[in-house]
Amino acid sequence: MTKKEFYIIFGLSMIFALRMAGVFMILPVLTVHAVSLQGANGTALGVAIGVYGLMQIIFQLPFGLMSDKIGRKSVIIGGLVLFIFGSEIAATTSNIWGLIIGRALQGSGAIGSSLIALLLDSVPEQHRIKAMASVGMSVGIAFAASMVLGPIIANKFGLNGLFHSITILIILAIILICIIKPPISSHPVKNDENLFIMFNQIKHILTHSQLMKLNVSIFFTHTILMLNFIVLPKTMINLGFPLGIHWKIYSIIMVISAIVVLTCIFYFEGKNCTKKILIACMNILFLSELIMLMNTLYSKMFLLGMQLFFIAFSLIETILPALINKEAQKKYKVTTISIYSIGQFLGIGFGGILGGFLLEMKGVWLVLFFSLIISLLCVIVVNTLH
Repeated sequence: MTKKEFYIIFGLSMIFALRMAGVFMILPVLTVHAVSLQGANGTALGVAIGVYGLMQIIFQLPFGLMSDKIGRKSVIIGGLVLFIFGSEIAATTSNIWGLIIGRALQGSGAIGSSLIALLLDSVPEQHRIKAMASVGMSVGIAFAASMVLGPIIANKFGLNGLFHSITILIILAIILICIIKPPISSHPVKNDENLFIMFNQIKHILTHSQLMKLNVSIFFTHTILMLNFIVLPKTMINLGFPLGIHWKIYSIIMVISAIVVLTCIFYFEGKNCTKKILIACMNILFLSELIMLMNTLYSKMFLLGMQLFFIAFSLIETILPALINKEAQKKYKVTTISIYSIGQFLGIGFGGILGGFLLEMKGVWLVLFFSLIISLLCVIVVNTLH
């Protein structure tokens, strides 16, 4: 790997991390801090969380097609600018609908597939797995850091201060993408058959049983993630943990999760038991949801359930992309990754909206019950993998 390729991989990984930090930092605090907004209720808060994912799905294909026509960097910068506009609208609003509009604008900058395409275009084939691993690691670090930084910033500066902080992160991402100089060969080739080829690729991927099961799994796990974040902040407060110390709880949980995940990765590397590990993770996910559901009044057991959930989710997030990469044919690689991303965002959108509706209907118990049912479906799906 040349020095230039290393800098491109590092720079694009940082852009991924900054952008995803802007998404993740909201999750641990939104349902608690946004309740004071005019018109806020459980359903509206769920929409505010989930609308980001829905807009990502709607605009994923148009942004991908635009990046083929006008270039990756232009589309990426445009998407990040939309993210900034959305963040500032959310930061300055006094009612829930302003927050929803801001979150929708954030989500409309669907540049994930364009970033991945630029990354894969910019490095030789023999280094692409390392490049994708770097992106995965950067997103994982961003997720862990966001669970801690989100509550700290929101407690000190409020929800508007958090959104202003996100704007700063996205400005840094724009500066990085402007600095990065991809090789000339990475610029997209104009091709009138792109649309026809793309639909054939999508048809192939959607009819591939293994890929379909993996995409369903990522949809389910992100649905569970959103359902959990609808109720975790409120439940922790009810258990006697003040909002000001939530960041400490997340810090401990994320550090333990990182240690367990890294230990598992190093121990099981090369042992050809990925499916067994995935099944074990899904069973732990189910167990974590059961523990949280049964212990909403018992703090120690509920925290144990949270810890098990984050360990299982972090491992699943590491394993599923590797399996997707293994199953995808070389010529369908980017399209496969794009559909996988759509599964993630569909889960985010569906989980947020469903969670808000269930919370408004019957409260925390019903949200956790649905998480338990969906985690059971995850177990069933992964047990059918070859």
